[in-house]
Amino acid sequence: MTLTRFGFQLPSFTFPGVSDDRLFDVICEAATTAESSGFDSLWVMDHFHQIPSIGSQSEPMLEAYTLLAGIAARTSSAKIGALVTGVTYRNPALLAKAVTTLDIVSRGRAVLGLGAAWFEAEHDACGFSFPGVGERMDRLEETVQICRAMFTQDETTFSGTHHHVAAALNRPPPVSPDGPPILIGGGGEQRTLKLVAKYADACNIFGDAQTVRHKLNVLDEYCDDIGRDPAEITKTRLGAIVLADTAEDARNLGAELRVARNMGWEKYDSYVVEGEHDSVLEQVQELFDAGLDGLIFNVHDPTNFESIAEIGSLLKDNFGV
Repeated sequence: MTLTRFGFQLPSFTFPGVSDDRLFDVICEAATTAESSGFDSLWVMDHFHQIPSIGSQSEPMLEAYTLLAGIAARTSSAKIGALVTGVTYRNPALLAKAVTTLDIVSRGRAVLGLGAAWFEAEHDACGFSFPGVGERMDRLEETVQICRAMFTQDETTFSGTHHHVAAALNRPPPVSPDGPPILIGGGGEQRTLKLVAKYADACNIFGDAQTVRHKLNVLDEYCDDIGRDPAEITKTRLGAIVLADTAEDARNLGAELRVARNMGWEKYDSYVVEGEHDSVLEQVQELFDAGLDGLIFNVHDPTNFESIAEIGSLLKDNFGV
């Protein structure tokens, strides 16, 4: 079963003219607009400072799981998750409890998105340790194992190199029969995609259609090595979408997005689907043809609810959910 066909992501809470006490209302309106127009999953980042590719570290950033619980209470059908939680930020048992609570609040709509973490400056500022990449990948594997066990077992005991739990309880259990699906983010070919093949219900990668096709071929090889059907894994890509009535208008909006996100043209072209309606549909089809099951998009202006609705309806009407 495909976890998501089209997801809507909010990577920024910088809304010009919106006061801090109204941030949540704007976020919820964007989320409910996306849900009602055809997006079947809703995502936020799990960071404590804004990341350099989106904006200044001084820009607003809300804690992911508190926010997701609020969004869950305002929505009714879309899956909900963090894209993705760095495993250095939370004890795995605490994370399992938080995501289980989100699953109960949302009546079975939670997704656990996990990654090895990368934003070293944020770790330094907030007092989180930032070990080398090898240890972070080991922590990712142990976190997946602990969370999966706590989602599905009456009590969990696990002893790893970096994490352990001893008869840990998770009651009440998740609403989802097998627990919230686990998505692993990243396209690392040595460790990340191998962990996806071994443990994940879903993965999220980046890049243009050629890059996507290559990454998914690597994933297929890892699945073959362990005898797993890669069709069991929902494969998604995160990017931005810029839709306008004409190619020229889309290019102008895209230029604003590129500057705001500090992206060079090469990064922009590999990340953004941009154009008028037919061009956008062609680009989306190309990404699906590369082997993806779903696409997760953010937008230039999440306060433009009319644009969100137009994008959602266009995708739903032409590709379904």
